[in-house]
Amino acid sequence: MAAITAGDTIRAFFDDFVTAFSQFDGALIATRYSAPYQALLATGELQSFSSEQAIAAHFQTVLDGYREAGCVACRYHALDALPVGPACVLATVTWSLLDGEGEVVQFWRESYNLARTPEGWRIFASIDH
Repeated sequence: MAAITAGDTIRAFFDDFVTAFSQFDGALIATRYSAPYQALLATGELQSFSSEQAIAAHFQTVLDGYREAGCVACRYHALDALPVGPACVLATVTWSLLDGEGEVVQFWRESYNLARTPEGWRIFASIDH
């Protein structure tokens, strides 16, 4: 595999993530993750998902909660991407959930470990902070 140029390819990954998010479809979001996947929540709770189906179910629950809170879209900013070896990236973004008026409902910072696969970039671990 060729060396990574993290900036533009990772920005495109998160741009596509925002587009997928607008569908509020957990299975669609899950296609951006690899199984197994681990998430460390801001509370310190570690969650592990062993299959794409488990990842999809998790994200459907999350998306349903966002929608109930009035969220209709999301955006990110402050992307930092650091190549880690020839096929991995540590990326950190600040997420904002938006209501129908474009106002921020919720925001947080999250870091992702991504690996380049034959199918494209996939997240295998994340940390909310």
